[in-house]
Amino acid sequence: MKKLAVLGATGSIGASTLSVCRANPGLYQISLLAAASSVDKMFALCREFSPDYVSMSDPLASAALSSRLQQAKLACIVVDNEEQLLQLLASSEVDSVMAAIVGGAGLTTTLAAVNAGKEIFLANKESLVMSGALLMDAAAKSGSKLWPVDSEHNAIYQALSAKLQDSIGECDLEGEGVAKILLTGSGGPFLNTALDSFAGITPAQAVKHPNWSMGQKISIDSATMMNKGLEYIEARWLFNASKEQLQVIIHPQSVIHSMVQYKDGSVIAQMGNPDMRIPIAHVMGGAQRIESGAGCLDFFSSPDFSFSEPDYQRYPCLKLAIDACYQGQHATTTLNAANEIAVEAFLNNKIKFPQIAQLVERVLNNSSAVQVDSISHLLEIDKQARQSALQLINRENLC
Repeated sequence: MKKLAVLGATGSIGASTLSVCRANPGLYQISLLAAASSVDKMFALCREFSPDYVSMSDPLASAALSSRLQQAKLACIVVDNEEQLLQLLASSEVDSVMAAIVGGAGLTTTLAAVNAGKEIFLANKESLVMSGALLMDAAAKSGSKLWPVDSEHNAIYQALSAKLQDSIGECDLEGEGVAKILLTGSGGPFLNTALDSFAGITPAQAVKHPNWSMGQKISIDSATMMNKGLEYIEARWLFNASKEQLQVIIHPQSVIHSMVQYKDGSVIAQMGNPDMRIPIAHVMGGAQRIESGAGCLDFFSSPDFSFSEPDYQRYPCLKLAIDACYQGQHATTTLNAANEIAVEAFLNNKIKFPQIAQLVERVLNNSSAVQVDSISHLLEIDKQARQSALQLINRENLC
């Protein structure tokens, strides 16, 4: 049995990962569970899975969990600082890592596991958005195996030849006959909402995705289609794709998760119900198909499929992300950091929905193009972008 670390264990991807583990009890030993601050959820997981180690990034949550574990006489070792967590991820206590911490916070842990040559189930898209070149170079040097978990990237992976699957980060798409990668997106809950009503959109409305059950941050990103923009950047690095080889398509039904178009005219699509357990089961199963716990697609009750081009007036965040993708890692890091601050501000009713894109654009315009040569440099750019975004929010008028 492989020793599995689940980073972001109490989030939606973590929950789906552990659901797949329940459906395949002999496949993985849960060696490490890590999360931020959800003590009740983590305590319940410790009772169920008896991990060797557990980590909470919030100090108060870590102390509370430690106390509850002692009272319950559960023998989980609490890792109470990031340095110990990074050392553990690089040790023989971990074979495979589900990297599902949301946001830029997942970068250091993902990179530590990559540098140690671990098998990575990559669900933290921000790791590639911020550090695409650096992360792919690190994986090539260490021999770390990267498996794409996002439903779109996993769909693309499944539609590629075995040769391309074995050369993640260095894919020769043209040499293998690939004309274009077609990245599908639902368009979120406001696909048909009048643009002049966007200023009145509330957080409660924005988190109600029509097809997927996700956390608040990802749900807002889906509503603005920043999520698709981040996935576009991620796909560029995973599949070594040029601008001409990547296209975003609106597919409201979320049944076709992405497609690969070949130069002979063929299009290979991966389809399934909108359930993250399906791509998670694919990567965790490796060379074999395993039970996911998700239902099979019923073609007789499926809605008709429709497709359209994205409207950048409706989704300015998508355009910002695509442009940043080809400006360098400084731009994609700034984009990601500013977006995280903007989404949090919107959820806290500090800015209006259209101001998410306005804020991100302002921060990007105020940033300088620099050559990124290290992770520490990226983290400094990330810090500066967050500070810039917060300063703009604190002003009376963003527009």
